This record gives sequence, C-alpha cells and structure tokens, in this order.
Amino acid sequence: MTTKQLPADFLWGGATADFQYEGGFNEGGRGVLSHDYETDGSKNAPRHHTLRMPDGQLITPKSSFILAEDVPEEAQPVFLDNQYYPSHQAVDFYHHYKEDIKLMAGMGFNVFRFSVCWSRIFPTGEENEPNAAGIQFYNDVINEMAKYDMEPLITICHDELPMHLALKYNGWTSRHVIDAYVKYAKALFENFGDRCRYWLTFNEINAVRGFGPTGVRKASGQDRYQAAHNMFVASAKAITLGHQLMPKSQFGAMYAMSELYPATCKPEDMFHHLQARRENWYFVDTMGRGYYPNYAEELWQRHGVEKLEMAPEDVDTLKRGQLDYIAFSYYRSNTTKSGDDWFNVGGSANPYLENTPWGWPVDPLGLRYCMNEIYDRIQKPIFIVENGMGAVDEADANDYVEDDYRINYLRDHLSAMADAINIDHVPCLGYTMWAPIDLVSLSTGEMKKRYGFVYVDMDDKGHGTLKRTPKKSYQWMKNVIATNGAALSE
Repeated sequence: MTTKQLPADFLWGGATADFQYEGGFNEGGRGVLSHDYETDGSKNAPRHHTLRMPDGQLITPKSSFILAEDVPEEAQPVFLDNQYYPSHQAVDFYHHYKEDIKLMAGMGFNVFRFSVCWSRIFPTGEENEPNAAGIQFYNDVINEMAKYDMEPLITICHDELPMHLALKYNGWTSRHVIDAYVKYAKALFENFGDRCRYWLTFNEINAVRGFGPTGVRKASGQDRYQAAHNMFVASAKAITLGHQLMPKSQFGAMYAMSELYPATCKPEDMFHHLQARRENWYFVDTMGRGYYPNYAEELWQRHGVEKLEMAPEDVDTLKRGQLDYIAFSYYRSNTTKSGDDWFNVGGSANPYLENTPWGWPVDPLGLRYCMNEIYDRIQKPIFIVENGMGAVDEADANDYVEDDYRINYLRDHLSAMADAINIDHVPCLGYTMWAPIDLVSLSTGEMKKRYGFVYVDMDDKGHGTLKRTPKKSYQWMKNVIATNGAALSE
C-alpha cells in the first residue's frame, strides 16, 4: 500500500465563514452585511433576502435600523419580524472563540482558516479609519491561536459586502468598491500581517455572490462579469500591496472547483463539458496567470456581455498581482451534458456514485482528479481550503455523535489527497476541513445540515445552549493529524 504520510510542513486545520459562524451582530461597532438579510431555509425551502426590490416587489414595514442615507427608500432592505436571520447569532464564535480555538488545538490544528467580517472593520465601507473594536477582536483571536502555535489563514472577503456599498454603488459593479476593498485589506495587513503569512483575497469568487443590486445574488451577465473584473483588479491590487508590506506573505483566491464530468462521451456532451468547465477556469486562469484567457470573449458573448469597462492600467495591475497559490473547495462531483443550463451543471445524475442526504454525490477520486487538473493547468501550489460532508447528526443525551459516515467520507477523501501529493507529486500546502465546529449551512441556512467535528447544541431557529461537544470524528481526525496522515494507511 502506498504511504499516506504527508510532508512535514503540511498544514492541517479547519475553515469557517464569519456570517455562518461568528455572530456578534450589532456588537462592537459592526455594520450590516449583505448576508444579514438572508433568512433561514431548508432542503425544500430556499433561503431568501428580505429586501425591497427596485420594482417594489416586496413591501413590508421598515426596520428602524437605517443603513445608508443616500439610498432611496424603495431600495432599502428590511428585517421581517417573523423571519429568522441565522447570521445574526450563528453559533456565536464572537463570545466562544477561546473555547473553540482550544478545541481545534486539541485536534492538533496548526492552521485555522477564518474570514474577517468586512463591516466589523469598516461598518459602511466608507470610513476613513478602521473600527478599533473590530481590529481588537481579531487581534484577540489571532493571539489566542498563537498560544497553540496555530497560524491564521485569513479570507479577506467571504461572499459579502457592507450593505451600504451594495446599496449605494450596486456593489462590485462599481469601481468605487475596488478602492474600498484595498483600504480594508491594507488595514488587515497593517494590523495582522506580522502574524499571518497566508491570505485569500476572495472566497469562491467564481460564484460571484453578494454583489448584485442591493446585495441579492440575481443579476444580468453584464453585471456579473463586470463585477468579476472589478474583483480581479481589487485582488491584484491587494496582493501587490500585501507583498510590499509583508514580503513573506503568500496570496491565493478560493474557487468552488468540485469536479465536473461529461455525462456521456457523445461529442456534443464532451464539448459542452469543456465550455461548462471554462465557467470556472475563467476565474482561475485570469487570476492565476495575470491575464484573460483566449476563450474570454466567447464566454462573455454567451452570457450577453457587450463590453467590460476596464481602466488602461488594469492589464498591468492583473499581471503584477497574480496569485501565489490556488485554493479551492471540493465537496462533490457533478455531470453535464449538451442542453444543460450553464449554471446548473449538476443536473445529470451519476449512476456510479452515492449521494449525501442533501443529494451531493460522494466522489473521493474526484478530489485527486481535481488536484491534478488544477496543477497541470496553472503550475502553482494548491491549497484545499474546504472539504466536508453535511449530514444529519443524531446526538445522544450527552450531545455525543457517532458520525462514522463522516469518518468514512474524510478517510476516503484524505487518502485521495495523499495519493495526489505522494504519487502524482502535486504540491499541496495544506487541508482545512469545512467546518471544524458545527455552523449554519450556507446553502440552506439551517443547523440540521452539520459538518463539524464538534457538535453545537443549537437548532434551526437558534434555540439551544450552544454547548460544544466533540464527536467521534474528533478523535479520529486527531490521530490522522498526529501521524501526519500515516494513520490513513492503516
């Protein structure tokens, strides 16, 4: 059997997002985010935003919380009293960070990926100076991690915007937000750069969430790709600045890169697969190489993009600010065939794979395939910064969960990762599992869909003690990390 032992400097850890994990809503000077108006949901009931749309589609009593003076009333978001907003409390890392970091350290983590809440640093995004209380909170978090020799992997922007920027400027469709982002990134570099060497400029940027009209996800192709261009420029500027201020720093961006297969070997399906995969490669190629790929114009035309607004200096900016490594999430694989919608690439069933309770195909070999695919193309180190299994965890009277299904999922995926590193010689910096401690699901806004090694006593409506209890997988993963992967060979 091939050894699963990993390089001595391999980084083991977990990953979270502030609006799913942190809580602390309206505390410490935090402003509101585009995600703060997203309600809970379930597998069969999608989440939605409580927003007044420009066409007046949603008319409800307005909250007393005023966001932006320059935004027309008909475009202001509202909080509905009969809705639950999971991001407001999440699982309250804001008040439990010491306990949670200790639990992570107990597993042997040497890295923890977390996102900084933009509106905790700049409440509206337009302040001249960062919010001191927000800076202090993340300083406290990073210093607590240092006690356990755990280094931060900071996501600068995780699918979110200060709601003021989303409302006033239509988010990332405006170049004004580029300057707001660079100012925000500079504040993070100046305050945390002495203790952080790994950074992610954006999370799953190929999903381009949180930039549309008043923060909603639906937008025209023109808006989506204009927003993406502005995000590319913002990332490149931040990377260039970061390298100047922190010469030893390394920058990546994170992509949703779950594997994609053609449904059949029919030529039309094969070519559709090529085009569908380019929907993701477009982002990786541009940021990883520092220029737009040859197929960019064809992709723009397909999505109704007439022309992107670009400044003359953008070409040089992208070249100078290209990524140091490629980070990605991997949960499943999908299939696609001719005729499938470009954004619905999982519509064709894969008869060779089993699914999770949420219908996500389980495909460990796809992770190895994906790692090779990325490195063959970009030739830069990779970092697996999200991988995990959402499941219904049945806790006993003591809140203990025997999650053998999660252990099996992780064993198979980590073994595939080790093979890509040891057999295929793909340079991989590390692995941060989503999520080390139960948190609110992004896709459904519920607690029922749990990922963590640690169970949190909270239900879908935020009721519970928030008590943390390690699951069976906690001890299993602790042994994998202690042996640096060698236990996977047993």
